[in-house]
Amino acid sequence: MPPTVKLRVLAFTTAAREAGYRSDYALADAMHVHRSTISRVVSGHLTPGPAFIAAALTVLTPANFEDLFEIVATDPAKNTDHPTTHDH
Repeated sequence: MPPTVKLRVLAFTTAAREAGYRSDYALADAMHVHRSTISRVVSGHLTPGPAFIAAALTVLTPANFEDLFEIVATDPAKNTDHPTTHDH
């Protein structure tokens, strides 16, 4: 599987606070995304896509890509496209 992008949660939340965003709602409004998108990316349930990345870099300046995101290798053993069954 190809590498993917992961949010650096502490850096993202710190940059948001430093930029004056005191809530996910205010940040989501500035980024033009739904508040649940912020929550799901921060919790790791959603991989940040191009629109999220671009919006974060736009509203959280002077943070750059390397400050807010990291590129990580995916583990082919954890492929969720094909759920496994376990005999109990």
